Amino acid sequence: MTFEDLTIALPAPKPVVLSEAALFLDLDGTLAPIAARPQDVRPDARRTRLVEQLNAALDGRLAVVSGRTLADVDRILEGRVTSVAAVHGLVRREPDGTVHESAPHPDLPLAAERFRDFAARDSGFIVEEKGLSVALHYRLAKPHAAAARRLADEIAEQTGLTLQHGDMVEELRTPGPTKGDSVMSFLSQAPFRGFQPVFVGDDATDEHGFQAVQQAGGVGVLVGASRESAATFRLLGVEEVLDWLEAAL
Repeated sequence: MTFEDLTIALPAPKPVVLSEAALFLDLDGTLAPIAARPQDVRPDARRTRLVEQLNAALDGRLAVVSGRTLADVDRILEGRVTSVAAVHGLVRREPDGTVHESAPHPDLPLAAERFRDFAARDSGFIVEEKGLSVALHYRLAKPHAAAARRLADEIAEQTGLTLQHGDMVEELRTPGPTKGDSVMSFLSQAPFRGFQPVFVGDDATDEHGFQAVQQAGGVGVLVGASRESAATFRLLGVEEVLDWLEAAL
């Protein structure tokens, strides 16, 4: 049996026992459907109500761990979640509202300029600057995917920026804390400390989170298509995630 076979066979998780859990949720592809353009993801009444109810039921043991900026997370979730790790862990807002932010890598402006120059070849490209990272989205420019990956690899090698391959996106980020590091930081403090961590995510960037909760005695839930993963359970998509979370309330 191959690793792929094992991944496909991952079972769906039982409803989480909120009285025992600390919950860490990715946003895009987990709580919200992937959109062709990042700005197209907007607040949703069902999602906002759900995270508000979960946060209350968990006594604050809910954190969103996302590649988006902090401002974008707050926009999409309408400010209902205090504990947030943004830009893949480079920005972290603690349960008391304190914000920690890494210093930006000096070559980010150069990387952004090269992405913009490259993107001029096709109007489907989107260059997203996040302060501590820059992303080149090519969901609407798929014929150029291989060239986009080559460019990102080249810039990363030349600058020392950390390259993260995502779902139709290449992102160059300031080296520093990951999603997993943020999870461990949250788990070291109240109200998360002492509870079983559950991390739910869909992308390769969420593997750090799966590994962190596994080390802490918790579980990871992979969302979407099967792939090699440290997660132990699997849900098929965003609707299944929302249904699963609502079943716990």
